[in-house]
Amino acid sequence: MAKRRAEIAMTEAEQRAFLEEAVAAGVTVTFASIDRNGYPHLVAMWAMLKDGLLHFTGYRKSQKILNLKRNPKITCMLELGDAYDQVRGLVIQGRAEIIEDPELSRELMMVIGGSKDPNHPMGSASEEKVMAVARKRSCVRVHPEHVYSWDHRKLGGTY
Repeated sequence: MAKRRAEIAMTEAEQRAFLEEAVAAGVTVTFASIDRNGYPHLVAMWAMLKDGLLHFTGYRKSQKILNLKRNPKITCMLELGDAYDQVRGLVIQGRAEIIEDPELSRELMMVIGGSKDPNHPMGSASEEKVMAVARKRSCVRVHPEHVYSWDHRKLGGTY
């Protein structure tokens, strides 16, 4: 089984390309933090790449942000492909950096929301309203520490 895993692992260059493709395609990223009882807390979020790192935003009082402030360990998973022989995915385990910057929150809200949903409420909101929401949010920058991946296309249609 270990040989099979090695066969489908992506190189670092393939991982970067996959991450860029998946985020550009609007894939929903599953983020896991650790709650106060030690259990994984999973959320599905839209994200963007900025300076080569995953970023997302959430309300400061949201459970995911509170969890990450208490314990910055985070795991992120992205996957593309509908048929088994086309499935590709990436898991990033790392450290979440919480950034309290309304301008960055505004940028993330507009880029992520605007690119994923043409009817996103922030798209037609006044700058004043957008900033009022942005001031209530935190940004999360994911610093990778361990990455693993799979690309079933490398199996050549075999199982």
